[in-house]
Amino acid sequence: MPKKVVITGATGFVGKYLSIYLLGKGIDIVPVSLRETLDPACFVNADSIIHLAGKAHDMKNETDTDAYFAINTELTKKVYDTFLQSNASVFIFMSSVKAVRDHAEGIVTEQTDPKPGTVYGISKRRAEEYIESKQPVVGKKYFILRPCMIHGPGNKGNLNLLYKFIENDIPYPLGAFQNRRSFLSVENLCFVINNIIRDNKFPSGIYNVADDEALSTNDLIIEINTCLRKKVKIWKISKSLIMVLARISDTLHLPFTTARLNKLTESYEVSNAKIIKALKINLPVSSRDGIRKTINSFKISQ
Repeated sequence: MPKKVVITGATGFVGKYLSIYLLGKGIDIVPVSLRETLDPACFVNADSIIHLAGKAHDMKNETDTDAYFAINTELTKKVYDTFLQSNASVFIFMSSVKAVRDHAEGIVTEQTDPKPGTVYGISKRRAEEYIESKQPVVGKKYFILRPCMIHGPGNKGNLNLLYKFIENDIPYPLGAFQNRRSFLSVENLCFVINNIIRDNKFPSGIYNVADDEALSTNDLIIEINTCLRKKVKIWKISKSLIMVLARISDTLHLPFTTARLNKLTESYEVSNAKIIKALKINLPVSSRDGIRKTINSFKISQ
């Protein structure tokens, strides 16, 4: 039973949820700030170190490139080196599927050749490579988790934008686009992390983390309408016309950009087969139930 778990980035969305989750399981949580992570004293008597701190993907491309490498790569190196010098036996690094591909062709697995397409993805991949290059001594393990899009109560992002769209009774005009996307309930992510730090036999390595079922954007629209008890309004407007409108929006700096269109309609399916095999147990929350929990949280926060 882990007695002490150090978490960097504990004030972020995942960090807050994970801290509450592990505390509920009787685990002592020690949140550590970015400055403190460089002090080995913070890791004294820690059983596990969970490194969540990182620079999130900036969809507006306003983040300085150096910031990604300073935080996602160099900071991770320092935290991992501190782990190697500490008495902790487990190190968990929160990477991303974007360390593999920015746009997926086919289903992304742990065997997919990493070719990150953004500075964010590259910075995460370099951190992964550093961890893999410095194998820990006997008695220590590292786990690189690659989550897909994480969601849950209180989370803001594209799901929230879709919710507001439908809440205002605006028909969804992108029904002609057929896609499949993997999502990850934050509750399932916490479940995975809890099992890793409790199971001494859990195999070290890289793991994709995703819910069991991939969903289409049309599926999301239906789920949101159901939660709002509204009639489903999905229009199947010509794809070519929609793409022209998105390019015009790019030029005029309007909200409906090509990047946003791609986020709503592209496919990005992630296999969780490896993590499920290692867990030897199913994830507690289904894809659709997780989405419903997140959607219903929007209703409460309005």
